[in-house]
Amino acid sequence: MRIDMLTLFPEMFEGPFRESIIKRAQDRSLVEIKIHNLRGWAEDKHHTVDDRPYGGGTGMLLMVEPIARAMEELKRRYPQTEKLNVGTLGQKSKTILLDPGGKVFNQKKARELSKVDHLILIAAHYETVDQRVRDHLIDEEISIGDYVLTGGELPAMVLVDTIVRLLPGVLTKEDATTRESFENGLLEYPQYTRPEDFRGWKVPEVLLSGDHKKIETWKEKEALARTKRNRPDLLEGH
Repeated sequence: MRIDMLTLFPEMFEGPFRESIIKRAQDRSLVEIKIHNLRGWAEDKHHTVDDRPYGGGTGMLLMVEPIARAMEELKRRYPQTEKLNVGTLGQKSKTILLDPGGKVFNQKKARELSKVDHLILIAAHYETVDQRVRDHLIDEEISIGDYVLTGGELPAMVLVDTIVRLLPGVLTKEDATTRESFENGLLEYPQYTRPEDFRGWKVPEVLLSGDHKKIETWKEKEALARTKRNRPDLLEGH
């Protein structure tokens, strides 16, 4: 997979993308991540990419022109997508705007996006983007929750981390991503490790029993109880 990131603050990605699973996935050539400063596609000497909205209003908007030029160039650079038009929804390429007004991101969407060859992520900023970006240049708008952040950089990091760990070969254990919270509509069951007894807080006896059938039954029951307690909304229709 290749991921191209359009942002006004490329330095924000240096730390998170140079650590842990994402770093290992890049080192093993399982994913290629490129961070691009949107100002590189501005055409004036000040590298302007934002302007005041028509009709008035507070704040500034990211302009449609530099975003369109950036996307067209990035798709030309990537061989698998060079024949796709900007904004075309296809198996090989997908363009996503990170914006608080988008559909809320979840594990199902992460798994869907992990099957795409090329992702272009646009980190919205200021008072978001010119509406023509939404109407003509992207495939989807995604939000990571019902709150407002300074920009789309942090949500973009969340998407990349969630998607990359689902790529084949990134995690060593095959079932590592299938026995997690949200994969089956429930939160993950409680887990314990050594010592068996810490300050009188004991590991449930069933987990020490060696009876795999009883252990699986316990895990299912505890996952359901935890979901009911913390995220009852996930149980609707379950």
